[in-house]
Amino acid sequence: MLTAPKVRLLLLVLTASGVLSGMGATARADSGSDSTVANVVVDTSITLTAMTPSFTLRGIPGETVTEKSAVSMRVTTNNLAGYVVTVRPVSTELVGSIPGNDDVIPTSLLEVRGPEQGNGFTSLTPGAPVQVASSAVRAVPGGDIIDSDYRITIPPVRSDTYSGTLDYVATTL
Repeated sequence: MLTAPKVRLLLLVLTASGVLSGMGATARADSGSDSTVANVVVDTSITLTAMTPSFTLRGIPGETVTEKSAVSMRVTTNNLAGYVVTVRPVSTELVGSIPGNDDVIPTSLLEVRGPEQGNGFTSLTPGAPVQVASSAVRAVPGGDIIDSDYRITIPPVRSDTYSGTLDYVATTL
């Protein structure tokens, strides 16, 4: 008996994209690129820290008393032009701490000497800041340490502790 030969027929269909259907194909990834500019704006900053909270000049009436490095501070700034540091008394008088003591010491008797004064002292006056330090360049990393010396010739006042506030200000140039 004769048998008809078996014929296998493979039908391939071509799609419009040219890919044979029935076959797996990996999709090609697309990419795009562009760029941006990162800007960092660094503003000028200045800080005055590590300020001595208080100091004491002690003596008797008529005596001139000096305290070296009575006030110390750290100035930190990134300003290339540098900075100045000033000090001024808040009020015109140092007042006593004992109730009923009407004696006062004029703040103008208090004198300061910072790096700007060299070997001399300058009297303090309310409303008139005294420049005690300056720099024509930015501070070193970690800040510049500045010291101020103080002296006073004690007037004929009653025994007491006389106090007043001194404002230090650091300003960029």
